[in-house]
Amino acid sequence: MKRIAILGSTGSIGSQALDIVRSNPELFQITVLSCATRTDELKSQIKEFSPELVVVEKETQALHIAKECPNIEVAFGEEGLKAAAVSDCDLLLNSLMGIRGLIPTYYAIEAGHNIAFANKETLVAGGELIMKKVKEKGVDLLPVDSEHSAIFQCLMGNEGKKIKRLILTASGGPFRGYKLDMLKSVTPSQALCHPKWKMGSKITVDSATMMNKGLEIIEAKWLFDVEEQNIEVVVHPQSIVHSMVEFSDTSVMAQMGLPDMRVPLSLAFSYPERLDNDFPSLNLLEEGRNLTFEKPDNVTFRCMDLAREACRKGGSYPVVMNGVNEVLVQRFIDGKIKFLDIQEGIEQAMHRHDPVYNLSIDEIMEIDREARLI
Repeated sequence: MKRIAILGSTGSIGSQALDIVRSNPELFQITVLSCATRTDELKSQIKEFSPELVVVEKETQALHIAKECPNIEVAFGEEGLKAAAVSDCDLLLNSLMGIRGLIPTYYAIEAGHNIAFANKETLVAGGELIMKKVKEKGVDLLPVDSEHSAIFQCLMGNEGKKIKRLILTASGGPFRGYKLDMLKSVTPSQALCHPKWKMGSKITVDSATMMNKGLEIIEAKWLFDVEEQNIEVVVHPQSIVHSMVEFSDTSVMAQMGLPDMRVPLSLAFSYPERLDNDFPSLNLLEEGRNLTFEKPDNVTFRCMDLAREACRKGGSYPVVMNGVNEVLVQRFIDGKIKFLDIQEGIEQAMHRHDPVYNLSIDEIMEIDREARLI
């Protein structure tokens, strides 16, 4: 039985991961659950899955849960996440949102744990450091994002084959087809209405700005050891083809399926095997009749090019870009800035930045903190 620790168990990814465990109780055991604020939901998960360790954000939350659940270890804050990362498990699912997922990923690798990760900021901000540590420890870093899972699946059985390019697909988000004038007045509620995927608020806004795809370019560079200029993005509104790989002989392999995050989750949990799932199957005679692909509008949506610029410059540039983006997205969600202020603010911060290279984990976190103060 595989022992699984889940960071971010009450979020969209964490909740769907528990669906996998719920359907396969003979294969998986939950050892750790964590959440930031949804403690009522966490209590229900504790009752159902009986973890050994629970991590929450604040000490007051921890004291409350410890009183209600006296037989379970309870921790909180960054130290709690570190404890979860090095706990006795076979696989750590990191579905935390933002840069806060970097430190537990680092410590989990240091502890020799295999990792299923939906926390793309880990590789955006710390790609060089993390991949060096992955190779040193010999652990598996298993992508849960649908795009990177698709590429991972296309490469299964093709290890060592020369890659010509990676092709990431993008839905285009809720504002596909909009021009700059149309984006000036869009609201947070509009940005949070994704046409295909049900996700957390931050990643949904990132999809609307196309920053999500920029983050995925950087993530793919580190995860698959492919240069940024060899990673292409195409808009695919139907979200059936999740991504593609073109090999040196120009053969293109694609991974297809209905938009359902439980599929990449189940693969990450069962790797190198595949689970028998009862999810709805892709019907090509229905969903596959009108598959289309478009060029992204990088003039209107500049975030993806800003991410490419940060990727090329390297060092602390991606750290600053990511930190500023996280702050501006939240300010937009809170109604404090306009939608287009996100890309404007990121561009300004990057152009003011004096880069630093060969970063340690502490340096990454300090640069991120300073970037947020901007």
